[in-house]
Amino acid sequence: MTGLSAEEFWTISDSKLQAILDSNEALSRQKRIHFYAPSFMYYKTSHYCSLPTAFPTISITGKDCALKCRHCGGIVLETMHPAVQPQQLYELCQKLKQEGAMGCLISGGCLPNGSVPIERFMEAISKIKQKLDLTVLVHTGTIDLKTAKALKTACIDAALIDIVGSDETIREIFRLNVTVQDYAHSLKALHDSGLAFVPHVIVGLHYGQLLGELNALKIVSDLKPSALVIIAFMPIRGTMMENIEPPKPLDIARTIATARAMFPETPLVLGCMRPKGKHRAATDVLALKAGVDAIAFPSEEVIRFAENAGSDISFSSFCCSQIYVDLLSEQGKTIRS
Repeated sequence: MTGLSAEEFWTISDSKLQAILDSNEALSRQKRIHFYAPSFMYYKTSHYCSLPTAFPTISITGKDCALKCRHCGGIVLETMHPAVQPQQLYELCQKLKQEGAMGCLISGGCLPNGSVPIERFMEAISKIKQKLDLTVLVHTGTIDLKTAKALKTACIDAALIDIVGSDETIREIFRLNVTVQDYAHSLKALHDSGLAFVPHVIVGLHYGQLLGELNALKIVSDLKPSALVIIAFMPIRGTMMENIEPPKPLDIARTIATARAMFPETPLVLGCMRPKGKHRAATDVLALKAGVDAIAFPSEEVIRFAENAGSDISFSSFCCSQIYVDLLSEQGKTIRS
């Protein structure tokens, strides 16, 4: 985008950052923009309509979560298909496959240590991969090397993990008695297992303010992720943070621009969790200017902006974390399994 370093992007004034983004220099590297609209939520624009069964999310804990984080309170789990027993998980995936699913995201609530209890589902996940030929992504939470290797043996396509760069945010928002170092160790476990892994960095999770995002990016930069997803805190009705202002679109763009400077060759995505409405429209356009390769559930405004900038656009019903697969496929390269 420019000759600025990651640290400079993080510290420059809002006005200078806005001026840099408005120059649209980042668009010169993007001849093709990937848009994603999986079955996590209903999505319809004049360009694309999501497929209701193409890529659903499954909770292996149902509505249960030991944490009840301030920003979520377990409400997000209510939008997922429940499958709390291994056989139930397999049968659900079998049913989803019959209904047209191409893949799924296996997630769930966390245990008190921040992990998702996936260990007892390994055999079912392996069976899903062997017999149903679905793309399977797993949101892990904190994880150790043994469990990461088990996921590798089960042949999942990628592991997704949120990386938090502030101990204060972990305690205050997640209400967890773990540290930033525990997330760093989890990320390394995924790396050392040989899995494809896609870290998610959350902007503004600390009551809408920036705290720890740069540190989170630095933790990720110690390894080589398959892709990097930037998401943002959005107030959810019924949670303890429903009345908290989300981070400014420019704060999200600052994080993306910093990430692009730190990861010039890594597929970079603006993910599905972010505020909606006018906030999303502004964020999406800024994200494109800041250098993302892909956006989940894009606004009409950013679709038009990409078209007017001369970029080719594509839509997919897969999870946006699969951007690295799409880019490698376009380049004719082999994807590691």
